[in-house]
Amino acid sequence: MNSLFKALNDETRREILEMLKKKDLTAGEIADHFNITKPSISHHLDLLKQAGLVEASKQGQFIYYSLNTSVVDEILKWFMQFKSK
Repeated sequence: MNSLFKALNDETRREILEMLKKKDLTAGEIADHFNITKPSISHHLDLLKQAGLVEASKQGQFIYYSLNTSVVDEILKWFMQFKSK
């Protein structure tokens, strides 16, 4: 859970998740959206993968990143347990 909150604690990573909510993207496509270096984007993607929020799949010479909705569902369930009845 700590890696999850660490991943969500950064605005850039949250923006990446918003982008991936719409469609799967390559690291280059994600990097084009930001004014930071490609190695920095790779670092953000790595932290998102470690937290289980993002999955990567190789297609030819490209790696496509997608939102891992099962982890998002688990997060929502975890938060919902704190909702008062």
